Amino acid sequence: MAVIQKYGKNYSADLVGHKEIHPPDKVGAPGCHKKWPEHNTNWSRPVARVWTVVLLLGTCLLYCARVAMPICAVSMAEQFGWTKRESGMVLGSFFWGYCFTQVFGGYVSDRVGGEKVLLLSAAAWGSMTAFTPILAHFCSQPILSMTLARFLMGLLQGVHYPSLASLCSQKVVESERGFLMSTVGSGSYLGTLVIGGAGSLMLDLYGWQSVFYVSGLLSVLWAYCMWKYLLKGEGPIITLESLGSGGVPSKLSKRHWLRLLKQPACVSIAVIVTHLCTASTFFTLLSWLPTFFKDTFPDAKGWVFNVIPWLVAIPSSLFSGCLSDHLISQGFDTASVRKLMQFFSMGVSSVFTLLLCGNTTFTWAVAFVSATMGLTTFSHSGVSVNVQDLAPSCAGALFGVMNTCGAFSGVLMVYFSGYLIEATGSWASVFALITTVNLLGLCTFLAFAEARRVDIDTSKVRHHNIHI
Repeated sequence: MAVIQKYGKNYSADLVGHKEIHPPDKVGAPGCHKKWPEHNTNWSRPVARVWTVVLLLGTCLLYCARVAMPICAVSMAEQFGWTKRESGMVLGSFFWGYCFTQVFGGYVSDRVGGEKVLLLSAAAWGSMTAFTPILAHFCSQPILSMTLARFLMGLLQGVHYPSLASLCSQKVVESERGFLMSTVGSGSYLGTLVIGGAGSLMLDLYGWQSVFYVSGLLSVLWAYCMWKYLLKGEGPIITLESLGSGGVPSKLSKRHWLRLLKQPACVSIAVIVTHLCTASTFFTLLSWLPTFFKDTFPDAKGWVFNVIPWLVAIPSSLFSGCLSDHLISQGFDTASVRKLMQFFSMGVSSVFTLLLCGNTTFTWAVAFVSATMGLTTFSHSGVSVNVQDLAPSCAGALFGVMNTCGAFSGVLMVYFSGYLIEATGSWASVFALITTVNLLGLCTFLAFAEARRVDIDTSKVRHHNIHI
């Protein structure tokens, strides 16, 4: 495990610290290294807290809309006469769309601002969710319309997390990014709980259409409130001119990417490989744990193993964000803090995953799964934030690359896990696979990950500070 080192208060490779050193009237002095706009507009702490709550709610609604179809799939299949294969085609189409807009969403967010992309996408996927029942009833082939609708939902929601990464890197100081990303990330677990409880109740009382109507309209309402009260009614217009220039000239943005690619390959590959492994194991657990409990403990109550792990994951995610930000604010090395968080996420969680391989009671199995899911959330303060440390000028696009790789690998690992279960007849093979993938990603991150900014030449900036 990485050893945390403590530095003096003056140590910082991030340009946020340089903003405090430079007097405002010397920014444009001859020979000065130009300051980047994203560091001149950091949110104050009260504003950051408001945005954290708003983005938490937005991520919660994102998952409510995303999980609406899986909850209603059985009822829809009965009404429209879908087979298992057709239901799987509808559900799986989301992930294929989800893979294609990650990089694009991050790139656009880096150019025009993540808040604009979040607002427009939320209005779009919220409307798509609300119109889903109408598309199902008025189309002569519901299987085709629903497959297309889920694919479009994936396209629209694929920009969400890259936009969050871009917005956080532009507006939040380094010592507070862990808390924001961990808090917002917990919205996925909260949304899964909310739609699982309230959605199931609406499904029984008012039919499957109500689940789509409510989750979709609430998402559109969230987008409207964000536009009205946080963006003060400013039009979230994205033009071709803004994409070409944005807040940073296009030439400089290309220079950032070239400088990032010229770094030792292990710097960028480490975060991509680690995120790939993290996403793969999370998707696998998310997809197969309910089946594991049904096969191993047939008489167990479904609400117990479907609810308790997510109740544990929410406070765990919040705790990891507070812990990482506290350590960094106390002067501990940022890279070491990121590695520590990832050690808990992939290393310690693997211990509890392996414990599921043996013969356990239902109570202990729920406890092990809850510990695994809770510790997995520490990645929000590890590799998920590390990309913002490395390249805040293009964090959205780089996170999009990571998330695309993670989504593809996650789908493949879910399929391969199903093959292992059928071939071996044992769940131990799946849990051993998850542990192996986790340890591979962890070793890569511990060995090669860094937190120094690599999209600019920091040596020139430090040299300039000496002369100032």
